[in-house]
Amino acid sequence: MASTLKALNARTAPKAQAPERIIQFGEGNFLRCFIDWIIQHMNDHTDFNSSVVVVQPIERGMVDWLNGQDGLYHVNLQGRLNGKAVNSLERISCISRALNPYTQNAAFMALADQPDIRFVISNTTEAGIAFDPACRLTDAPASSYPGKLTQLLFRRYQTFKGDKTKGLIIMPCELIFLNGHRLKECILQYIELWKDEFGGEYQRFKAWFLKYCYVCATLVDRIVPGFPRKEIAEIQKKISYADNLVVQGEAFHLWVIEKPENMSIAQLRREFPAEKAGLHVLIAPSEKPYHERKVTLLNGPHTVLSPVAYLSGINIVRDACNHPVVGKYIHKVQFDELMQTLNLPMDELKKFAADVLERFNNPYVDHQVTSIMLNSFPKYETRDLPGVKVYLERTGSLPTGLVFGLAAIITYYKGGTRADGAPIEPNDAPEIIALLKELWATGDTQRVAEGVLAAEFIWHENLNQTVPGLTAMVKKFLDLIQQKGMLEAVKSLGL
Repeated sequence: MASTLKALNARTAPKAQAPERIIQFGEGNFLRCFIDWIIQHMNDHTDFNSSVVVVQPIERGMVDWLNGQDGLYHVNLQGRLNGKAVNSLERISCISRALNPYTQNAAFMALADQPDIRFVISNTTEAGIAFDPACRLTDAPASSYPGKLTQLLFRRYQTFKGDKTKGLIIMPCELIFLNGHRLKECILQYIELWKDEFGGEYQRFKAWFLKYCYVCATLVDRIVPGFPRKEIAEIQKKISYADNLVVQGEAFHLWVIEKPENMSIAQLRREFPAEKAGLHVLIAPSEKPYHERKVTLLNGPHTVLSPVAYLSGINIVRDACNHPVVGKYIHKVQFDELMQTLNLPMDELKKFAADVLERFNNPYVDHQVTSIMLNSFPKYETRDLPGVKVYLERTGSLPTGLVFGLAAIITYYKGGTRADGAPIEPNDAPEIIALLKELWATGDTQRVAEGVLAAEFIWHENLNQTVPGLTAMVKKFLDLIQQKGMLEAVKSLGL
């Protein structure tokens, strides 16, 4: 069948030309299925007329694959929307090119000189928005994402001599509460760190950034399983192209964009007319209420169900939801624990939580639980740890399911293989992987629990000291999992 498929590129498929107005840091499945899909719809249904330059935020990535297809690929959306089944295929053509700043730094920095560039969008994972004081202005490029962005902004300021119309609208999509505020703080830290290198431009550049660049906090919501390995042959046959970058996601989407303090809602809507395109993109005074609800009741359960399910021999999120034991665990975490930590009306929370479980149970998408496991410790810190603390404060006891989930993550990071021989391959920052390897090598679960909870570079605090009873409960669950195996350990929770 492969011989009947056409290569997918600009010579074999139509591709509209549009000015490069968006720099996108990140080339992964989520951005391509969510942001670029949104940009495509804005181009198709409004006069937005913009293309995207993708920048690979780390040294190794997918830009060569993207350039090999001239930025063309298909999005396969599946699920239920407004009570109807959806299984669509759309070609995305809004990506003009992709750059690796580690091998194409001059081309990357030259983006700052393009007058039409107006937006910066990113998803560099929760760990990506961080300040690294080792970065220098002269690095080619700076290692951190905020460092690269600051380099770009200074180059743009210089090229256009502080023109107030050449500031950028920056919309990070990393799943961090007030992600835009965090990113802005990091940029300001770099401006201070590099002020001697800026010389006489330091104050003027800082003022230009604060007044004429617009950093928005945002919330994104779409489950994106990624490459549809199971259905790829069928999909390629339907589209008649050998598309190796097909990305699969659920039909549901929501993007909440909080207006920056130096720009009105009306202006942002004019410049970024997503609502006009009929998309579920809300430009609002605050993303906080949407963020707390989504991160707590969707991402929170995702983060803990994944290691529990995988180590129980379950590979697919839907199967975990329908499992007679693990399904009860997910329900407990969702309804009995995390829901109790929020302040919105209970009827509204129950409806949202039920909708979330329906989305987890998407009959079309085989969402691999391992695809959720990247950077699990930073994810737990932002998605579940706040719930642990609020639950303890409100009830006087620790939430069993959430703490068990942390023990499951710690166990997953031990590595090795499952009982059925499937590999256990944790993927996180090198220092986290090294710490877990060192701790598990002791064979002492007390040391493992204490060592993980004491890692301030993960938690920004010593959880042994700040969350009473957590160390003992984590050790208890580590022992339980080691003795009984994951599934039997879940059963013994008495759900």
